[in-house]
Amino acid sequence: MHSRFLQLSPSRLHTALAVLLVCGCTQAPPAGNQTEASKPVAVKPVVVAQEQVQRSTKQPATVHPYFEAEIRARATGYISGIKVDIGDVVEAGAELAVIDVPELDKQKQILEAKVVRAESEEKRAQAGVELAMANVQAAEARAAQARSEMSSVQASVAAAEAEFDRTQDLVDRQSLESRVLDEVRKRRDSERARLEAVNSAIRSAEAEVSVARAKASSAEADVAAAQAATEVSRKELEQLEVLIGYSILKAPFSGIVTHRAVDPGDLVRETSEVGLGEPLFVISQVDKVRVRVPLPEIDAAQVNRGDTLSLTFPSFSGEAAIEATVTRTTGRLDPSTRTMIVEADVENADGKLLPGMFGEATIHFRTQAVANMLPARAIRFSETGEAYVYAIDENESVSVVSITTGLDNGQAIEVTSGVTAGQQVIDAHLQRFSDGQKVRILAN
Repeated sequence: MHSRFLQLSPSRLHTALAVLLVCGCTQAPPAGNQTEASKPVAVKPVVVAQEQVQRSTKQPATVHPYFEAEIRARATGYISGIKVDIGDVVEAGAELAVIDVPELDKQKQILEAKVVRAESEEKRAQAGVELAMANVQAAEARAAQARSEMSSVQASVAAAEAEFDRTQDLVDRQSLESRVLDEVRKRRDSERARLEAVNSAIRSAEAEVSVARAKASSAEADVAAAQAATEVSRKELEQLEVLIGYSILKAPFSGIVTHRAVDPGDLVRETSEVGLGEPLFVISQVDKVRVRVPLPEIDAAQVNRGDTLSLTFPSFSGEAAIEATVTRTTGRLDPSTRTMIVEADVENADGKLLPGMFGEATIHFRTQAVANMLPARAIRFSETGEAYVYAIDENESVSVVSITTGLDNGQAIEVTSGVTAGQQVIDAHLQRFSDGQKVRILAN
């Protein structure tokens, strides 16, 4: 129940009992009927005082696991083994159950064979590259050899041309016979033919180099294609191994198995949609728990992270309250309940707090406020539980004023409406008073 609503705190209970006792022993005089024109009743006044108060609220609280995971199947098959049961403590990564999926094992064998074949094709293509590079080197060597012969052949041609020119000059001057010129011409033409042959050899060798290089490029492309095919086969195998890995259900974090819904031999089917169907296992982390408290709208704006929080549980009645602090809030109100969820993290190494436990949380807000306070003894309660006070005006006349109460610290009670700060009311008194009744104020 919220602290601003009426609560039967010890101070209010004592006051109510005193009122009932007086009602049973005395009879209030009729309103406005002053018997014997007696002297006004002497009373002690108290003043409504403004005080700095730390507000608090008391709300229901529920224990939740710090983390909770629902384990569902990502593979279709039969349960071949159960490794855990409810209540078992598991570590992160521990095996929970094994699903037998024989068709995936067959697919794995096929993909492994494809990988081997792709790797063989890659090696063959690499050998083709090496052969093509060797052919390139051989063609380049032949071209280099042909180019090296070019210098000597060109020198021979130049010498033959010079000899022909000299012989031609001598024949023209009739210093030599013409047959000598024919012999020199033959040698010149022979050297020219040899030069042309060398040029042809160079062109042929360079063409062979180009062809060899093209074949080498083609072989390198074959290698790249083979490597890509190998990589595709490996990725397909890795993808299948991931699917096979789904056949082993594992704990996502350390915790306790709080639910098991399968037995050996059960057929389970792949579940791709979150939350669809009953989970096979539920793992809860309970060495630390979250205590969730729904705060009404009136308190939601007051709470802050770090506010102190006291927890009590019916299961541990008589034990000291568990002290904690507000760890986080949702920061918004639920439109359907008009409440905001507040969470407190509580260490639970001994496992004393169980998920689902119901308790009560008292949150003490750090923000302080000014409140109109009255001693608890000065506030009366009717048989229906309504609070009221006997207010005294400047003429020492009594007015019965209904009030609304708020914070109750056991000694004083907040008055949120009905009277204002500085107003005098009658302190604890056994007599009942009525509107307009005269009293005599005693000095404190």
